Order: sequence, then C-alpha cells, then structure tokens
Amino acid sequence: MLRNILATIVGFIVAGVTVHLFESVLGHNLFPLPEGANPSDMEWIKNNMASIPVGAKIFVALGHFMGIVVGMFVAGLISKTSMVPAYIVAGIMIIATALVTFGLPKETWFILAEIVAVFAGFYFGKTAAQRNVFN
Repeated sequence: MLRNILATIVGFIVAGVTVHLFESVLGHNLFPLPEGANPSDMEWIKNNMASIPVGAKIFVALGHFMGIVVGMFVAGLISKTSMVPAYIVAGIMIIATALVTFGLPKETWFILAEIVAVFAGFYFGKTAAQRNVFN
C-alpha cells in the first residue's frame, strides 16, 4: 500500500519534471520566446500565443507525451505489484494537459497534436509500466 502511494507520488513528480525539461529547458532554448516573454504568466501566453515559435509548441506536445510515458514507467517500476499508480499518474497528467490545451487559445493543429500526444503517451506509458509490474 505505502509502496503504491510512493509510486504514485514519485511517478507524478517525475512526469512533471519531464514536462518542464521538454517545454522550458529544451523547447525555450532551442526555440526562444519573443523578447519580454513571461512563460509563467498565463495572461501573457493567452495574449501572445501567435508569437510563440512553432518549435516551442511542438516541444510542449512532446513534453506532455514524454511526461506521461516516463511518469507511468517510474510508477510501475516502483510499485511492482499494481498498475493503479501508473494509471493515476496518467490520469492527472491527461487532465492537466486538457486544462492547458483547452484553457488557452491554440491552433487546431496544436490541439490535435496534444490529443495525439496524450493517447500515444498513455499507450506507450502503459506498455512501459506493465514491463515492471508483476515481473
């Protein structure tokens, strides 16, 4: 029981860190935001979505995909006996992605990329987590 709680918490933290690494560290360094940008200010993002580079947006979707995969993998790796922690991590990450995706004005391609990213992330994350559970 405690192991599954730990698996869920650590899996979620790892998922969040993974998203941050892809979005902010990689995405913003490879595709810098416009001068004076404040990516932590949702109002700035809402008002300036069109000026954010396409590459940075791709890294957001990639980050959401990788966050789910890595978070589920880690949860399964720690739990070893249950897929529930991995499913909880995936659920939280999918809800967070949906809130951000539909809470900000985004192009249709970006919304579709986010939807594909979470479904693919769940599929690959589930596969990765299952390799660690019951083995």
